Amino acid sequence: MTKTKIYFASDIHLGLPSIEEGRDREMLFVKWLDTIKHDAQEVFLVGDIFDFWYEYKRVIPKGFTRVLGKIAELTDSGIPVHFFTGNHDVWMFGYFEQELGVKIHRNPIVREFDGKSFFIGHGDGLGKGDYGYKLLKGIFTSKVLQWMFSRLHPNFALWLGNKWSVSSRYSKDITYQFRGDDELITRFARQTLLNQHYDYFVFGHWHAPTIHPLGSGSSLVMLGDWIVNNTYSVWEGQKMNLCRFTSDSNSEPIAEA
Repeated sequence: MTKTKIYFASDIHLGLPSIEEGRDREMLFVKWLDTIKHDAQEVFLVGDIFDFWYEYKRVIPKGFTRVLGKIAELTDSGIPVHFFTGNHDVWMFGYFEQELGVKIHRNPIVREFDGKSFFIGHGDGLGKGDYGYKLLKGIFTSKVLQWMFSRLHPNFALWLGNKWSVSSRYSKDITYQFRGDDELITRFARQTLLNQHYDYFVFGHWHAPTIHPLGSGSSLVMLGDWIVNNTYSVWEGQKMNLCRFTSDSNSEPIAEA
């Protein structure tokens, strides 16, 4: 079969609230990866695939064997897999590139497929506003903080990181209603369009599966999540579909651009 489809998914939050309690979500995500391998031209994992991740020089977090193996299977078969660091899995330092053959992106990228332009990124911290979050992100991306954290014993450091990540997630409602033009990310996209046209802005982070028209043939695609929605997007050469993956391995289209 000709591989012509481009797949996008984000915010699986593997390990939330624990590896054991999140096993069903991991298995469902692995099943989805398995169903797309026959026609995937490329796969974009757009941040927060893990609820917490930290790589030591010689140690990585326990668990996630199934999903890591499936990603390796995709790259070994020649399917490029792109991994964007999100706000929950920002601390990646080479393991995925060296061991799994994925391409790590720490900032948004621009790609073109079938004559259409795509602006792709996790979506956090873009544009004006939300300065408290940007300060916190700056702290967590600090080389000094990363060096200090790596001095902690892995047993304690990974426990602490997971505890912080879980408490951060559950201090908020895990569902989210996208507010359209009132969202900072929508304002960012519209501001960007003043200087450069993109057909699609593809983001994660908001956990709200949405295709929001921006006018002039441009659309904002919010990928949703796999905590509540189990959603992803697929470019099929002429259109962008937002779909939901079900436990019986079916994909249900929920929006189109």
